[in-house]
Amino acid sequence: MDSSIQNEPRNKKPKLIDEEEKEEILIENPLCNGFDILPRDVLLDILTRLPISSLIQFRFVCKSCDMLSRDPELPRMHHQVADRADPILVFHCDYPIRNQLYFVGYGGDHSGNKIVRKISTPFCGSMPEFNVMGSCNGLLCLSDSLYGEPVYLFNPFTRNHLELPKPRQFQDQEVVFGFGFNPVTNEYKVVRIVYYRTPRRLIRNYRGYPTSEVQVLTIGQPNSDNVWRCLGKVPYQLDRQAKEAVVVNGRLHWVSRLGGRRLPGRTIVSFDLEDEKFKLVTKPVNRSNYHLAVIDGCLAVAVSCGYGKLEIWVMKEYDVKDSWTKQFDIHGAYLAKVPSHDYRIWREAMNEKMVRVLCVLKNGEILMEYRGGRLVKYDPKWKEFKDVVLHGMPKLFQTFVHAGTLNWTHTLI
Repeated sequence: MDSSIQNEPRNKKPKLIDEEEKEEILIENPLCNGFDILPRDVLLDILTRLPISSLIQFRFVCKSCDMLSRDPELPRMHHQVADRADPILVFHCDYPIRNQLYFVGYGGDHSGNKIVRKISTPFCGSMPEFNVMGSCNGLLCLSDSLYGEPVYLFNPFTRNHLELPKPRQFQDQEVVFGFGFNPVTNEYKVVRIVYYRTPRRLIRNYRGYPTSEVQVLTIGQPNSDNVWRCLGKVPYQLDRQAKEAVVVNGRLHWVSRLGGRRLPGRTIVSFDLEDEKFKLVTKPVNRSNYHLAVIDGCLAVAVSCGYGKLEIWVMKEYDVKDSWTKQFDIHGAYLAKVPSHDYRIWREAMNEKMVRVLCVLKNGEILMEYRGGRLVKYDPKWKEFKDVVLHGMPKLFQTFVHAGTLNWTHTLI
């Protein structure tokens, strides 16, 4: 090896190209563009600031752009920036069938001209109707809405998708899903909590699902087993109507069912993605009508107090009971209004939460989903509600807060 190259310091700054050298390069290679001249770290810094839809289109500009967009560092860097930006909203359309996904980048301010665009699902032939079971690090977890499998991991922007192995099935079952990422081991995990009835109870027409089984699949590492592991029974009856598990601090969170034998009231149940243990999390108030959310990376509870009042409590320090703080106190006649859907859609929406808190935007406004068919934002400063109307919104939908990235399961982030 040349000694001049060998002795060159590794942390030496890249040589800057002056205007004459740029002109010589462009004359020698007319197809070259500015992206071939700028240093790699500068180019990556520029790309991380693009929204995910623009970043996907960037791939098709030229060959050098396509190669740059596949840089292994780009997904990690873009994810860090996207995590601090206003979210992408993914709409799962429930009407007339559950097989459509849409998205829009929503920033709160000046978002009225945003257009909701359809997401193409490459696996629609094998799974014509599906449920969205969770969103994590730019990936969606989808399952068949009728049978619970197949299960897919799907990046809606790169269209990368993976069909997971088939888990153990029971003759009569209900399934609660969880999907999350363990930052300690850089692994994704899909959790299936199956409640089922034995054949003897089926013959006796026994109501309810007294038996359970916890199934876990680890994804994302070369040494992952790629099989569903059974962890035995779950000691809690979780709410089967929950749309997705909330992921905070490397743990999945659900709300237990009301009136269970082990837990007579509704409480918060967590599952640690590292040690795979269940644990109860203290709730801020002794009420039963509430749902979970994530605000500023913290576990939050939105409590419906009746008469059009909603309290939002945030756990500032995870798993510390005294850190629960009532951050927002929302009340007004707006929360008691009846949506103007036609009867068929309204009948399907009766089982939905009246109001579901989605997130807090960067401008401080609270974004909420109302009865599964309307978005509304609340300004806590002026105590005002405002409908969010976007071009191309479906009629009846469920909204998921999503971080649009280039991530895939083999990417360490």
